[in-house]
Amino acid sequence: MIKKLSAGDQPTPEGKGAEMSFFDHLDELRKVIFRSLVAIIIIAIMVYLSSRFIFEEIIFGPLSNEFITFRLFCEHLGMCFESTNIALKTNQLTEAFFVDLKVSFYIGIIASFPYIFYQLWGFIKPGLYDKEQKVTKGVVFVCSMLFFTGVAFGYFILSPFAIKFLGNYVVASIIENEVTLSSYVGSMTMFIIPSGVMFQLPLVVYFLAKLGLITPTFMRNYRKHAFVTILVLAAILTPPDILTQFMIGIPIYGLYEISIFIAARETKKREKSLDN
Repeated sequence: MIKKLSAGDQPTPEGKGAEMSFFDHLDELRKVIFRSLVAIIIIAIMVYLSSRFIFEEIIFGPLSNEFITFRLFCEHLGMCFESTNIALKTNQLTEAFFVDLKVSFYIGIIASFPYIFYQLWGFIKPGLYDKEQKVTKGVVFVCSMLFFTGVAFGYFILSPFAIKFLGNYVVASIIENEVTLSSYVGSMTMFIIPSGVMFQLPLVVYFLAKLGLITPTFMRNYRKHAFVTILVLAAILTPPDILTQFMIGIPIYGLYEISIFIAARETKKREKSLDN
């Protein structure tokens, strides 16, 4: 059962605190959810008030050949790209309004992620033993940095090339690529947010290896299985085209290889501490 310390309680040597009832836990969880929603809504309102700038400079940025990723590729690698050949439109009178709200909410989640995770971690941490709390020290900062790294990868690397490929893909000359605003924003969301989640892999492996629940030998033996699983997840999380699946799958597999190195290092440290 999850433990929670009240103001007058002191932790025991094993890291335990005062017992809480099931309804006490629900009340604490309700407070965590409420505070997280407040943070999301505050940021979402700020984004909504700046929606024209957000859409023109950020959401629609990958459509232009002046996007920073394309400029860097052109200046330093000699790979220059033309602007993406798609025309955005809305099919319903209320579409633009609801997409605006949706984008504001999504950006609110992304921007407030450190606070949300901090609140969630504050709910979980008192139920851990001292050893587990030491292992997870700094988890909020590391988790947030990995999440934002994944989001940046999704926005600056995955999104522009995936949108350019899909936007310029033509099966016949008589077809014009007219994309609804909802479809475009939905694709951007699927490129960015799942990338932030998937970039948590090294952190998860670090904690599991630290606790002795996973070994580098196990991860090496299941390399092929992991590769196939990652590609399947990429196929689920992205539109049905093979290029986009590999664009998100290959970097995630690279994180898996990094995780093997992390697991090997932490397993070695753990074995040394047990020998001593």
